[in-house]
Amino acid sequence: MMQNYLDAWMDWLLPAHCLLCGLYSGSLYSGSGRLCAACSEELPRPGLVCRRCALPSSSSQLMLCGQCLAHPPAWDEAVAALFYDYPVEHLVQRFKFQRNLACGQLLADELLHEILRRVRQSRASLPQLLIPVPLHFARRFHRGFNQAEFLARQLGKQLGIPVRVNGLRRIKSTPAQSGLDRKARLKNIKGAFSCQDMTGFELALIDDVLTTGSTLGECATVMKKAGAARVSVWVAARVQARESG
Repeated sequence: MMQNYLDAWMDWLLPAHCLLCGLYSGSLYSGSGRLCAACSEELPRPGLVCRRCALPSSSSQLMLCGQCLAHPPAWDEAVAALFYDYPVEHLVQRFKFQRNLACGQLLADELLHEILRRVRQSRASLPQLLIPVPLHFARRFHRGFNQAEFLARQLGKQLGIPVRVNGLRRIKSTPAQSGLDRKARLKNIKGAFSCQDMTGFELALIDDVLTTGSTLGECATVMKKAGAARVSVWVAARVQARESG
């Protein structure tokens, strides 16, 4: 009862407004005020998806799509909280390029919810370490932070999993992947990462968006070569087009 009064008082003191429409959205203090109910309902959350690539599938989530059966990606499983459609792209861009941490926290919360749902469904164990996709130091200096590291730290805190920020390092500065096709992305990112010894570890690789999978695939390949027993990919958003996203 006392907690209810405290929440009501803090709601009055710190009213929250929806990150998308700007309308009153509840109590920021109680953690439910980042989106109003209407905007939250409109978020493009995945339905049936392939467990390997996180793209839409007409089969059960326990099945793999034909593409992954024929040409499996370097990682073992992918979990995406949302599809990278409007308004998710707006939230990601504000988080990534404007350092809007409220948008980042919302994306982390959505990803946490999807991870826990997947774990309950499959009764799978959680990974032993979380590894954020690194930025080259020059790009990190320019941007001011690494959005993947922010997501990883939020998830690590909620799930009780250590975050190893330096487990994966970006050793080569490359042009931005945006605007490149899959073939160009693969060539661009080749040899860009190095990894600490990960022998026997089950890992989750954290990033904001899964597009063609070239960057995450290169990271997963390097981690497997460093001895990782299993690599899962956890992303806030997944672009639905297989080749362009």
